[in-house]
Amino acid sequence: MAANIAEITNDNFETKVLKSEKPIMIDLWAEWCMPCKMLTPVIEEIAEEYKGRVDVAKVNVDDSPELATELSVMSIPTLIFFKKGKEAGRLTGVNTKEYIIGKIKEFFSL
Repeated sequence: MAANIAEITNDNFETKVLKSEKPIMIDLWAEWCMPCKMLTPVIEEIAEEYKGRVDVAKVNVDDSPELATELSVMSIPTLIFFKKGKEAGRLTGVNTKEYIIGKIKEFFSL
């Protein structure tokens, strides 16, 4: 995992996401999920390009199933966008970098 992408778990979700001052995009994924692996380089590029403006994090749904359930995640990959502790939007499935960036701008008013 890229150095500027945090790992979110049940234990740190509140402090890292809900109490975050910056907007944050969370990638919910699993090791066995091929579409998730396809999306990983895109997420890493976005994390680098938006460094300092948008935090990027990952949740392994196998390691944190309670969190995935709490967030009502039914399929992966799912990207959830949080702004000031509230969900601003979500995307499911593999999307292009351009589409995800468009949604970042829309959801976070950037």
